[in-house]
Amino acid sequence: MARSVGLAHIMRQNDGTSVGVWGVFALKSAFQPIFAFKNGKLEIAAFEGLLRPFRDDEPMPPGKFFNTVPAQDRLHVETLSRTLHLLNGGAFLDKRARLFVNFDPSVYVDRQLAANALRDMRLVLHEADIEPERIVCEITEQKTSSDAGLHMFVQALREHGFAIAVDDYGAEESGIKRINELQPEVVKFDSHFITHLMQSGPGFALLQAMVKEFEGRGINTLFEGIEETWQLDLAEKCGASMVQGFVLARPEVVPTSFGKFSDNSPLRPERNESTGEPIARNKAVAEPEVEPVRRAAPRRAFGQRPNRSL
Repeated sequence: MARSVGLAHIMRQNDGTSVGVWGVFALKSAFQPIFAFKNGKLEIAAFEGLLRPFRDDEPMPPGKFFNTVPAQDRLHVETLSRTLHLLNGGAFLDKRARLFVNFDPSVYVDRQLAANALRDMRLVLHEADIEPERIVCEITEQKTSSDAGLHMFVQALREHGFAIAVDDYGAEESGIKRINELQPEVVKFDSHFITHLMQSGPGFALLQAMVKEFEGRGINTLFEGIEETWQLDLAEKCGASMVQGFVLARPEVVPTSFGKFSDNSPLRPERNESTGEPIARNKAVAEPEVEPVRRAAPRRAFGQRPNRSL
């Protein structure tokens, strides 16, 4: 069988992890759980793959790393990042969980590029022993040079058995126009967008209406950047299908503590016995490369409950 181009920049470590090599940088995979609301409880439904660059064993903010990558190399670095996440996800995550991986629509400018990317991805999936139906392809908020090209690429992703998510809804190019055109299976709401709307009654009502509309169209909704318990309560009251954020679990570089599910029961976050609030994994581990959501404390917390059942 042919070998993926992305695998050429991969090194296997003694602990079973895969690490990317790009010039002076070592690239590692981190995963953050995505939780679904199920019968009043939260269960891990998926993981998002996130890149963590290192230089001389020191962590580097992903944005700073990507700013060092020349435009002509962006496609190669994106392919390498996705290859890492697929290999590490196959090795360390439970096979029942889905895996979200990013696609920057601005780099897929013609049919041949898209065909090469998908060929490469199928080879990596075979290597990682991951079934295509576990993959959710996130179309990030970058502007594309051709709407027709983006539609062609998304259609090709679907033909290979992948689900589609539109990332950062409410930010930059990820508006209702892109939702209507791509008809994704999942819409991920931008963290700044939902936090702003959650801080007032009219804003929350608008958020509820958007969620209801998407769910009525068969589109699942995912609220990302959930950092506080009051946001988690409002996300549930709002009807969101899924949530992701530091209040539940921080990203962890592989090998993670998430591991394989220990039994037939779904994995649920731990909670504080006295308050009932969720306890985030690795809460003491700082992640300086992640910009915190800037917000004012809410005057009202709609639907907040002091004790939740997780």
